[in-house]
Amino acid sequence: MALKYKCLILDHDDTGVKSTPDIHYPSFIEALKDLRPNDEPITFEDFVRYCFNPGFSSLCTDIIKFTEEEQKHQQDVWKKYTASTVPDFYDLFAETILEFKKQGGIVTVVSHSERSRIERDYSIHCGFVPDAIFGWELPEHQRKPHPYPIEKILERFNLHETEALMVDDLKPGLEMAKSCNVDFAAAGWSHSIPEIKEHMRAESTYYFETVKQFNEFIL
Repeated sequence: MALKYKCLILDHDDTGVKSTPDIHYPSFIEALKDLRPNDEPITFEDFVRYCFNPGFSSLCTDIIKFTEEEQKHQQDVWKKYTASTVPDFYDLFAETILEFKKQGGIVTVVSHSERSRIERDYSIHCGFVPDAIFGWELPEHQRKPHPYPIEKILERFNLHETEALMVDDLKPGLEMAKSCNVDFAAAGWSHSIPEIKEHMRAESTYYFETVKQFNEFIL
């Protein structure tokens, strides 16, 4: 039986791997303590809300107003965490992607994680490296939510917009997919914050509450 989509364009953090609670949030709080010791720390829920809207980059530049030097410190703390912790994939996610690949599907990743970490996580948990990766190491105008990663994936694998499905848990991925006329599936398994669930459910082509639902749909 032919696959519904020839290509998956996957987000990494909190779509494939459980990384915000164990890596991104604690590293951000540590950096904030260093840089803004008198500020009230951001709660986990608010951190997720900011990452959802306006996005992590805007949280740093527009809301907390890090200088370039402070931004570099935040990145250094984050890299220390990502280097020392290999996040787990959500249950059934690695198996789903492996089966999709086995059936001839193209697996790509567009993420705000670094390419080297994505390659590491996939190698350890899935036993392969994605067919294409667009990560944080790219210049900002080529990172999600800019259309560049999807345009390049469609071009590289000679795909029509209807042959790819973007899977992400946050708004930047949704916006990127919409700007490229690519179907979008929300990774509902990542969230418990009602307003995020509500927005993603209303705006996405598909909304999956569990990885199992995604697995049954895609295969």
